[in-house]
Amino acid sequence: MSAIRGDSAVDDRYRIGFDIGGTFTDFVLLDAATGRIRIHKCLTTPKDPAIGALGGLDELLRSADLTLSRIARLVHGTTLVTNAIIERATEPPALLTTRGFRDALEMGIEQRYDIYDLFLKFPEPLVPRNLRREIDERMSRDGQVLTPIDLDQVRREVADLTARGVAALAVCFLHSYKNPAHERAVKDLVRREFPQLAVSLSSEVVPELREYERGTTTTANAYVQLLIDRYVARLEEALTERGFRGRFYLMQSSGGMASPRMAREFPVRLLESGPAGGGLATAFFGREAGYGDVISFDMGGTTAKACLIQSGTPDVAPMMEAARVHRFKRGSGLPIKAPVIDMIEIGAGGGSIAEVDQLGLLKVGPRSSGADPGPACYGLGGQEPTVTDANLLLGYLDPDFFLGGRMRLDPTAAAAAMSHLAEPLGLSALEAAWGVYTIVCENMAAAARVHIVEKGRDPRRYAMVGFGGAGPAHAARVARILGVREVVIPPASGAASALGFLVAPISFEFVNSLPGVLDELDLNAVNALLADLEANGRSLLLEAGVAPAEVAVTRRAEMRLLGQVHDITVTLPAGPLGHGNLDAVKAAFAAEYTRLFTHLYTGTVIQAINWRVLCAGPAPAIRVVHQDGAGHSRVTSGARSHRKTRRAWFAEAGGWVETPVYDRYALTPGDTLEGPAIVEERESTTVVPPGDGLRVDDRLNLRLTIRQSTLVEPVLPAAMPLAQAISRIERDPIGLEIMWSRLVNIVEECWLTVWRTAFSLIIGEAQDFACEILDPRANSLAHSPRAMPVFNLTLPLAVKAILARFPVETLQPGDILTTNDPWICAGHLFDVAIVTPVFRQGKVVAIIGTIGHVTDIGGTKDSLSAREIYEEGFQIPPMKLYRAGVMNDDLVTLLAENVRKSEQVIGDLHAMVSANASGARRLIDFMTEYGLEDLEALATVIQNRAESAM
Repeated sequence: MSAIRGDSAVDDRYRIGFDIGGTFTDFVLLDAATGRIRIHKCLTTPKDPAIGALGGLDELLRSADLTLSRIARLVHGTTLVTNAIIERATEPPALLTTRGFRDALEMGIEQRYDIYDLFLKFPEPLVPRNLRREIDERMSRDGQVLTPIDLDQVRREVADLTARGVAALAVCFLHSYKNPAHERAVKDLVRREFPQLAVSLSSEVVPELREYERGTTTTANAYVQLLIDRYVARLEEALTERGFRGRFYLMQSSGGMASPRMAREFPVRLLESGPAGGGLATAFFGREAGYGDVISFDMGGTTAKACLIQSGTPDVAPMMEAARVHRFKRGSGLPIKAPVIDMIEIGAGGGSIAEVDQLGLLKVGPRSSGADPGPACYGLGGQEPTVTDANLLLGYLDPDFFLGGRMRLDPTAAAAAMSHLAEPLGLSALEAAWGVYTIVCENMAAAARVHIVEKGRDPRRYAMVGFGGAGPAHAARVARILGVREVVIPPASGAASALGFLVAPISFEFVNSLPGVLDELDLNAVNALLADLEANGRSLLLEAGVAPAEVAVTRRAEMRLLGQVHDITVTLPAGPLGHGNLDAVKAAFAAEYTRLFTHLYTGTVIQAINWRVLCAGPAPAIRVVHQDGAGHSRVTSGARSHRKTRRAWFAEAGGWVETPVYDRYALTPGDTLEGPAIVEERESTTVVPPGDGLRVDDRLNLRLTIRQSTLVEPVLPAAMPLAQAISRIERDPIGLEIMWSRLVNIVEECWLTVWRTAFSLIIGEAQDFACEILDPRANSLAHSPRAMPVFNLTLPLAVKAILARFPVETLQPGDILTTNDPWICAGHLFDVAIVTPVFRQGKVVAIIGTIGHVTDIGGTKDSLSAREIYEEGFQIPPMKLYRAGVMNDDLVTLLAENVRKSEQVIGDLHAMVSANASGARRLIDFMTEYGLEDLEALATVIQNRAESAM
């Protein structure tokens, strides 16, 4: 790229993406005419990120012999919004809210993200209580004015707030998504009389149902609005002074670019802009490799991230979290209702620490050594064994070529740290290192599988794109566990987010709540709303430079079965909605619901909640040819790529193998390798296990073909005596940890299904339910970490009682049993157990059980006042809810006629049926993968370990 030069006219071929991270700022300069890229990194300047970014930009341009005046497009992503909310780095805004709702931000919702934590902590509201003011006004849920707004009161409160130094104001009135008149009246008054204040209206930021989430999102927008306004203004001014005359955009969490004005008005949408670039880069590399459906796998030093790319586009979720109290616990942060590329973050990275838990099992993460002191092999004082130490001992990393030779690793220190881990397990340091490697891969695959299955997708249908500093070393084994058959390791993965910015379209999504049962909707109102949202989107894109003819419009609706807590997203047909195409909408909902949850409850109607319109310009069509950071291509003949050999340890090959090591920069298109092999580059190391293959495509991607399954032989041969099988599992603590973790993840998938399909708040929000896997004698094997603790005791009792009435040998496939008898299971009639036997080769091998507290059971008194069981409600002795796959309509009808809110009660039972069905399928898949005829030996070992730990 050193030949790129010329006059100072803007040239559309030159584009720059830059991503300001916590430690480094990454830059990618693209020459769209040749596809060549140049990567540059500089240190981030936390006090003023613009300083470091501008300095790094100058360095990049000097190295390419270019001036900023030649650059046609600058796309910027930043952690500034995230960091400001986490660190509480700015002065808080004030909040005006409806009288009676001042404390809604503190009250939150009933959800407990950690059911075992008796001292649960949540983030403090972004607005302290003394700056939250109640206003006399009220709208009904259908938008009718119940109490007119008192603007004199508004004036007095705002005057007092400004006197206290408040510079930003959030306004969140009840039901303003339906009628924003009161919020707009406040904004008009503030603009006239307090023009210095920045104002965020909930009816503009997030005009949706759910008061708490609307409040947290609007206050977050107000919290960072002035910060981003000043930051963007400084950046634009500095770029103009340097001669920039192209277009400047900021990356949104959704993966779309926004103009500076859009970013200033809705800065909360920049919250996850950096990770969004990684998802976009994955989609780009997947498309370039010929794959529309791809799993993104990004593993760094502290965490790993995974997301799903479908039909060439990253999945986008309608909500995210900010400022989590516990980074890896969903629900421990502030809910932010803004579109975001849907990623899962896993506490598994090169610095993840390995340790032995109370059960004598090997655990890896989420604790991390960080960069200081870092892994033991860094030689900076770290004493605890980490994933990087394990990779070094296994021979996957070259101690003299880490980070391209800029840092030397210490194998002796790694071995010493690993020995402390190995001793209590009765293993050698090498065996412990292999355990760390395999378990961290299993953990990442398990978390990714839950994320993918939650979306109703099968990971075996996808390819994988692996990147990040540690990703390529683990990608092949993670892919094996998931059943993925090809892994793409792209070039330039060290700056994937910045590169992803350059393939992002300009886009913006608007949303508005207009709830109603599909068959009862005012279709004129719905069509007018969709047209209004589309007009707003087109206007913003026109302002950002997109021609009207280039705007693509996608319309979606969030729907649910009437009475459910959570919803799913359905794409709407083109054109106005009418009675003629509502059947197509219903069919699309039924198909999506069945795909996600297996079982569709047909006893109620479909309700639409939110209507979404996404307006997007065309994604830039670019081609990338890798070029190294020095600006000179290192592509030479394939014969020179073979650098050396070294010993590396692979279980598939029985231990140590003299493994060829290749220089990635010397590989050429068409080169092929057979595993075992190692490919080194400055940013990362790719490990090709025995039996797998690698080829280099014409874009210099490494294409790994995964030929082997996770296991090469059954864990327990069918003819092995029980005592011998138990002994074999006991002698393999690594295999035991992997299998036990797999069972826990299966139950976690069941838990998520109940939660997402529940009808009552007590199950869908308060999460008063549990799921378990039990053996055929009703002894517990695994339960969800989020299960209500009391049910871990009562559910096995319920299953034992049911099996006493219906012995295992009398059950048949398709049977589902139930009871709520308090004398034999839960303690009161509200707790209903659903029990599904799991069959393998005609024999019951396990039981999937779910128990949940239904919202009503037909009592004459509340459960605390009842003095005898007849006052509490409807009692179900052990019975079959389904017999050979056919529902017991008599029982369901009898229950429905004897309880209040029968649609919620019956709906919750169906949610539990769906969960058991998905768990049974996954359990059979697990047993097939591990060659298990039954679970008896594994169950014995697990139960013995659990008892010894008590």
